[in-house]
Amino acid sequence: MGKTLTEIAQQLTTSKKIQKTVAEKTKIVEETKPVPKVQLIYAFNGAGKTQLSREFKKIIASQSEDEVDQPELSRNKMLYYNSFTEDLFYWDNDLDGVGKSKLKIQPNSFTDWVLNVQGQDRNIITNFQRYTNDKLTPRFNAQYNTKDKDGKEITVPAFSEVTFSIEGGDDAHSGTMKISKGEESNFIWSIFCTLIEQVISVLNIVEPSERETDRYNQLEYVFVDDPVSSLDDNHLIQLAVDLAQLIKSNESGVKFVITTHSPIFFNVLCNEFGSDEKTERYHWKSKWFSKSRLEKNEDGSVHLIEQPNDSPFSYHLHLISQLEEIIKSGQVEKYHFNLLRNVLEKTATFLGYKRWEHLLPATDDGLPNPYAKRIVNFSSHSKHAAEEVAPLKPEEKKILETLVKYMVDRHKFWQEKNT
Repeated sequence: MGKTLTEIAQQLTTSKKIQKTVAEKTKIVEETKPVPKVQLIYAFNGAGKTQLSREFKKIIASQSEDEVDQPELSRNKMLYYNSFTEDLFYWDNDLDGVGKSKLKIQPNSFTDWVLNVQGQDRNIITNFQRYTNDKLTPRFNAQYNTKDKDGKEITVPAFSEVTFSIEGGDDAHSGTMKISKGEESNFIWSIFCTLIEQVISVLNIVEPSERETDRYNQLEYVFVDDPVSSLDDNHLIQLAVDLAQLIKSNESGVKFVITTHSPIFFNVLCNEFGSDEKTERYHWKSKWFSKSRLEKNEDGSVHLIEQPNDSPFSYHLHLISQLEEIIKSGQVEKYHFNLLRNVLEKTATFLGYKRWEHLLPATDDGLPNPYAKRIVNFSSHSKHAAEEVAPLKPEEKKILETLVKYMVDRHKFWQEKNT
């Protein structure tokens, strides 16, 4: 039976109890297994990753015995990055053409602490340029006075606006510009990443009285939800390696939960966390992290399926397994053809085919079957394919079964043998 996202969030914060039989006493003994220091969760988009982070935040906040100023308590006990973090930033696009495009920051304690209190703007710029372009430079504003639309004098606080330009030689730079959505997401992540660097640096000092601030002393969790949605593969891999190394430098009791829809990001993190570092500073054990899959059921409930750390996560094999289970259940829907196309594209790339259609059954003249190609494509232009519920005809469901079987047989995917 499936669970709610609230129940999954509770599971992530609770020590696991393992039941073992003691033969000589013929009774059941419970052993407590601590929550891993890092929990990696893979999920398709739409499975509820962002909502899971919100439910997790509510639980962490409610665990305090002091109910006064609950939002502040939750910030002290947990930091989180998700799509709501990005909502703190919005563009002034200079529609009147009298100023310049700027990324504005809504007043919040998160950026105020990083920028105003800690003065980490240079580190943010360095992190941002690492994953974009070392010439693309953000510039934070100083405090200034201006007039609003009604002509009233107002004061614009420092670090509440950001402009971007391309730096050249001899201190020259381009005019201000609006960056892409991917670059914007990366900039926001760079602010959060800089904060985590600061937190770990402070908490790695064992004696609380010797730390430069006591603000992080109550911190228990950092929740990171998909920081890579707009990165290309090269920068995505670099970010995964850097994030893993940053977390592995954490010597405090703070725990991390990381969710993603990216199989590459998930796999790189697994590889980084699963390896032992032969350094004098720390010795990382793979048992200190867990990896799981979050799956949404037909009734809206979810499952968190833990996977062993010593086996790789292969995205295309996972999709094929899902398709085979769907076919067995008879619950084939239109969007499942998109999952098949995903498998075809990745397999074609791996095998060196120029087009995924060449993996489909061929006609007598050796060309890809045009009907098979058409039916695989027939839901790919929908904006919300995963939410479509229009019933398929029996013959269309049969086509999916035929194509999946052909893929597995023709291209030698491993199959479990019946004994």
